[in-house]
Formats: sequence, structure tokens, C-alpha cells
Amino acid sequence: QVQPAESGGGLVQAGGSLRLSCAASGRTSSTYSMGWFRQAPGKEREFVSGINWSDGKTYVADSVKDRFTISRDNAVNTVYLQMNSLQLADAAVYYCAATQGSYDNPFNYRVWGQGTQVTVSS
Repeated sequence: QVQPAESGGGLVQAGGSLRLSCAASGRTSSTYSMGWFRQAPGKEREFVSGINWSDGKTYVADSVKDRFTISRDNAVNTVYLQMNSLQLADAAVYYCAATQGSYDNPFNYRVWGQGTQVTVSS
């Protein structure tokens, strides 16, 4: 069973950048597709981005397209979310999740990390 663990959250000014990391532990972690979700207070969880484990294909939500980039390094079983031009609306708890299903279907994700807080100040 894979277990994701996020890091890299923090406080950033609007317009700034932040990179989140998600280390996936477990013997078969390299065969899982990975995704990033976020949830702001009072809002539903949003699927932000996903990446296929085998060919690196990605999905990025329209709300963050051209600002966020997902990537992975299979050698160290780590997924990254590079977030640029951060906006106040991007503030949320960001969760990393894993799936053995389709990387671009948010309902496939079954294994979740604990989350990391991203705070954006004006």
C-alpha cells in the first residue's frame, strides 16, 4: 500500500511561487498515478492536477492552468506541484493522493496524505 506524504506548504504573498512535494512510500509506489487536490474552508475539495505514473501525461484544472505544473520523479517516488502567480483564491489545504486507476478521474483516488497548508497573503 502506497502512502503519500506532502511537504512544502507555507505562507506566500500573492503573485509569489511555492513548490509542493509529495513523497510516496511503499514497495509499489512507482506504479501509482498521483494527484493534487485542495480544500479551502467552507468549500468542496477540488481536483487540481494529476499525473499518470507510466507516461507522465497530466491533467490540470482550468482554474490553475498556466500557473500550476505537476511533475514526478519516479526515481525517488516524488510528485511535485509547482505553483506560480499565486492568488488569494489558491489558499487551501493541499492534499496529495494516489490511484491505480485513471489519473484524470478524481473519483479514482483512494489513498490520501495528511495535507499541507498553503496561505496566500495580499
